[in-house]
Amino acid sequence: MKRRLLITILFVAFFAFAFHVNAQQKPRTIVTTDGEVDDMDSFIRFLLYTNNLDVEGLVYSSSQWHYKGDGKGTTFVSEMEMTKRFYGERTALRWPGTTWMQKLISKYAAVYPNLVQHDPDYPTPEYLKSIIRVGNIEFEGEMEKVTEGSEFIKNILLDDDEAPVYVQIWGGTNTLARALKSIEEEYKGTTEWEDIYKKVSKKTVIYTVLDQDATYKKYVEPNWPEVRVIYNSAQFWSFAYMWPQVVPESLKPFMEGEWFSENIKFNHGPLMENYYLWGDGQHIAGDPDHTHGSMEEVKKNGRKQYDFISEGDSPSYLYLLNFGLENYDDPTFGGLGGRFKQSETNLYRWEDGNDVTDFNPETGKEETAYPQLRWLETIQNDFATRADWCVTDYKTANHAPMVEAEINAVQATAGDLITLWGRATDPDNDELTYRWWNYVEAGTYPQKVEVKSAAQKQIKLRIPDDAKTGETIHMILEVSDDGSPSLTRFQRVVIHIN
Repeated sequence: MKRRLLITILFVAFFAFAFHVNAQQKPRTIVTTDGEVDDMDSFIRFLLYTNNLDVEGLVYSSSQWHYKGDGKGTTFVSEMEMTKRFYGERTALRWPGTTWMQKLISKYAAVYPNLVQHDPDYPTPEYLKSIIRVGNIEFEGEMEKVTEGSEFIKNILLDDDEAPVYVQIWGGTNTLARALKSIEEEYKGTTEWEDIYKKVSKKTVIYTVLDQDATYKKYVEPNWPEVRVIYNSAQFWSFAYMWPQVVPESLKPFMEGEWFSENIKFNHGPLMENYYLWGDGQHIAGDPDHTHGSMEEVKKNGRKQYDFISEGDSPSYLYLLNFGLENYDDPTFGGLGGRFKQSETNLYRWEDGNDVTDFNPETGKEETAYPQLRWLETIQNDFATRADWCVTDYKTANHAPMVEAEINAVQATAGDLITLWGRATDPDNDELTYRWWNYVEAGTYPQKVEVKSAAQKQIKLRIPDDAKTGETIHMILEVSDDGSPSLTRFQRVVIHIN
């Protein structure tokens, strides 16, 4: 038990180091994608956040749902039971091609002159196109062939920059697995292997939504057990195809056709015109199962025209956005990309699941999707604002407030009365509202700590008498402006009980 506690403390310290690095530079990231319709929508939103990330690679890959085939008529049967049942033996499956990212970046190029008025850090369209590579796409889980995509990832993982590289897995892990296997094949058995193994293990952070092939379980985990992985298997559904069954009534307007047609799809430039919505008439060549554009399918599925389809992979980069929640400091903190617990069997793995829940005040229940859902209004308002940036100048659009806390970590004892203080400024001189609240589930003190006069910059907080040494209480300062749409940023103060 003591050994596990020590290892856990070391892990927290390492994530604190990773955050410190990223506080000085934007998070380094690589996207791998199989080209599902929800990947395309995730990619459009992603392009609007490339100013906040150090995007180093955009790589086509495959999955159990999408693969190109080898062009030789070779048939393939999925290892994944659901895909095997639905599709059986195939030579190719729903392959959208390897040009759609380039096409969307060309649409991004049309709005780029507007975007840089709001932030000059937006990467050029030319740069984004220059980092596109084709990875392992022939079949689900194919990782035997060295590809330009796998070599591109390999070289990034081996470079001299020590900052973590967050590899977003929007399909299968096979292209990343091939990159790691190439590193192993080149260095294992040499005098350099120990250092290379430690370096790559320390740098690589995988954020994956489900297992969409078997290569993580079959190769990555057994051969690279110290590569960290954040595994989202439940919370992403609030942002995916099943959202009508998951999103509470008060938040559904942010996912419905009226909101998307007004804020995203229309009158926001050519990039947003390409965003896929129910009943919009768009179809994906090579994917006959993408029928969402048909009004017949809209009616059959009980949707309304222009309703949200899915962005199941977006949590992988929402996790990296610095809205002040410091969640990539520690995956258990919770933030825009979800909240995770450390695995009991693999200390390098963080996961969600049925025992990672947040209390939903609307339903009065603990829910597996709510660690993601609780941020939905903030996420969607920010998306709408960035869609506005595509067509407006700086003076016309809204921009987020900048929030600071006096201190982000506090030592206290049960019964203490402490003062927490924050401040914020707004680049548009909007009026700001403040709200302090206790994120109960992110801490280890199990009860809700009530906040008096929560709508103030400064609050007095009484530490509960039954708080125990070693427990933590997470207090969130939430600041929103009165612009349209209203934008919100945060600060987190973690109270450590002595």
